[in-house]
Amino acid sequence: MSATDDTPLQPLLDDALIVLRAPTQVWSARDGELGAQPIDGVYHGDVRHVRSLRLSCRDSEVEWISTAAHGPSRAVFGGLLRGLDDATPDPKVRLLRERAVMDGAVTETWTVLSRLTEPVDTVLTLTLEPDFGSLHDVKAGTAASQPAEMTTTDAAATARSADQEFTLRAPGATVAGGGRGRALTAQWPVRVEPGGEAEVSFTIELRDPTLVVHGAAEPWSGAGARPGATSHPRLDRWLDVALGDLDALRLTLADDDDVFFAAGAPWFFTLFGRDSIWAARLVLPLGAGVAASTLRVLAALQGDQHDPATAQEPGKILHELRSSALELPNEGVVLPPRYYGSVDSTPLWVCLLADAWRAGMPEPEVRELIPALRRALHWILDFGDSDGDGFLDYIDRSGRGLANQGWKDSGDSIQWRDGRLAEGPIALCEVQGYAYEAALAGADLLEAFGGADEGALAPAALREWAAALRTRFREAYWVQTPEGRYPGIALDRHKRPVDTLTSNIGHLLGTGILDPDEERAVAELLLGGSMSSGYGIRTMSTDADGYWPLSYHGGSVWVHDTAIVAQGLHRAGLDDAARVVAEGLLAAAEGFGYRVPELHAGDPATETSVPTPYPAACRPQAWSAAAAVVCLEILED
Repeated sequence: MSATDDTPLQPLLDDALIVLRAPTQVWSARDGELGAQPIDGVYHGDVRHVRSLRLSCRDSEVEWISTAAHGPSRAVFGGLLRGLDDATPDPKVRLLRERAVMDGAVTETWTVLSRLTEPVDTVLTLTLEPDFGSLHDVKAGTAASQPAEMTTTDAAATARSADQEFTLRAPGATVAGGGRGRALTAQWPVRVEPGGEAEVSFTIELRDPTLVVHGAAEPWSGAGARPGATSHPRLDRWLDVALGDLDALRLTLADDDDVFFAAGAPWFFTLFGRDSIWAARLVLPLGAGVAASTLRVLAALQGDQHDPATAQEPGKILHELRSSALELPNEGVVLPPRYYGSVDSTPLWVCLLADAWRAGMPEPEVRELIPALRRALHWILDFGDSDGDGFLDYIDRSGRGLANQGWKDSGDSIQWRDGRLAEGPIALCEVQGYAYEAALAGADLLEAFGGADEGALAPAALREWAAALRTRFREAYWVQTPEGRYPGIALDRHKRPVDTLTSNIGHLLGTGILDPDEERAVAELLLGGSMSSGYGIRTMSTDADGYWPLSYHGGSVWVHDTAIVAQGLHRAGLDDAARVVAEGLLAAAEGFGYRVPELHAGDPATETSVPTPYPAACRPQAWSAAAAVVCLEILED
C-alpha cells in the first residue's frame, strides 16, 4: 500500500533550519520564514506555540539570498528589497533578519540598510499565527491547531490556550488581531536616511507551567575545557559546532539545578536515561561535571517499586521523563510521563559513575551516590533477568510500552538474517557487556567507598558473578554464518542466538567480556565492506535479508553508535582500527556541514560523495554531537 494525501507522515527535517536553546526551538525554511513545511514553528517544551511567522515589506518583495548560523542559538538571514532600489545593477537596499533563541523567548531584529542617495520610506509587517498543537502530533503527522484566546494592546499581544501562552512584544509597532482570530500582525513604519539604516525588533515570550524541564542557567564549562586547535582542521570545525550544540541542549529538572543533556531536537527535549548517560560518558574527556549531575538527576528518579504500567522495578534507572503521557497512535504505544522501559540504562548508570570517578568526580559526590549504586546493582542481579537464564533481558508487560527496550527500540530492530523478527524476552548482546563492566566497576566502587558489603554485593561476589556471566556469554551468543563467527545480536525467547551481524557487537569492545582475539575478530567484521559504509558503521550487515540503507535500525548509520564502536576499539588497544572509524565520522561530519544528525543512510562512500540523509533524523542530537569528542580523543591521542 502506498502513502496517499490522507496518510499521516512524519515531517522531514533534513532541509529545515533550526535555532535553539532547549527547551525552546524554532524550525523554519532556509530564508527564516515559518509555515510552509509541517515541521515549521516556534516550540517550547512539547507544544508548538506559533505555526507561522512571516516578514513582508509594503513596497517590495523580499528576495532572500543568504543564511548564516552563529552558533546554535542565533542565525542571520540576508535579503534584497529591489522594489525600493534604483535602476542600477548593484542592489543598494538590503534587509537583515537576525533571530536569537533563549529558554522561553525568541527575538528577531530586522535591519534595513540603504546605499541610495534618497531616503526610503516603507512599512515592515510581521504576520504570526498561534498554534498550541502538540509536538507529538506534529511528529505523527496529525498536528491540529488549538483554539487560542488573544488580547492586544498598542505594541503587544498575548495568546493563550489551556496552560500555555505567549506574549508578543513589538516596540514601535501597531499590533492587530485578537478575540479568537487566527493571525496577529505587527506593523512598523520605517524611514531609512540616505546611506543609513533603520532597525525594528520583537520578542515572543513563551510560558508553560506544566514543563518538567528548564534550560540550564550557567554556561557549560566543558566547552572551555577543549584544547586549542588540533592537527585536523575538519575536527576543529566539528568540535566548534558540536560543543555549541551540546551547550544549547543542556537542561535541568524544574525543581533542580543539576544539568543533563536533552536527547535532541525536535522531539526529545527532555531527560532520557540511556541518551543522557551516553552523551555524558562520551564527553568525559572534557570534564566530569555533566556526568556527575546526570548521575544525580537519574538517581533521584530511580525506581522503588514494581509497576508493570511504567516498567518500574526497584533500583531501575529511568528511560524517559515527560510532563504528560506520550501517545504514538500509529504504533499502539502509550508511555506514561515517567517510564522505565530501558534494559540498559541501569548498567550504563553504574559504568558512568565509575568512569566519572576515575575522571575526577569529587569523592564526596561519588560517596553520596553509593546507595543508588547498591540499588542499581541489586536490579542487575535480581530483576534484570526476567526468566532466570543468567542474562539481562526485557519484555513489555504492559502491552502499551516499547516492544524493544535497547537503544535500537523500533519494532523491527531485532531480526534474524532471513528477516524474521525475534520473539521476546530479548537478551541483547551489548547489554551483557554493559552488565559485565558494571559488575566489575561496582565492585571497585564498593571496595573504595562502601565499607563492609556482604552477600551478593560483596566485591568478591560481584567479580565472581561477572566472571560467570562472561563464561555464559561465550557459550550462548556466538554464531557461525557465511560472514564469519561473531556474537549474535540477542538471545530470543527460546534461548537461540539471533544470527544477524549488527553494530551491537561493537559495544562489546573494551568492556572486557571479550578476549583480545575475539575483539580483533569483531573489529575485522565491523570494518569489512558489509558493515562499514565509509561514513560510519552500519546498524545491520548488507548481507542480511532485512538490510535497507534507509531503515531506521536495519542498515542506517547512527553517529553515536559508530562513536561507541570507535571508543571501544580505542579502549581495546586497536588504535589503527579506531582511527579508521574516526576518519569515517569526520567525513560524515564534513558532509553534513559539521552538524551531524542522529543517523544517516548506509549507502557506501564509494557510491556517494556525501552521506545520504535519513530525512526524518533529529538534529542536533546530544550523543551524535558528543561523537566529536570521541574523535578528538582518538585522533589526538
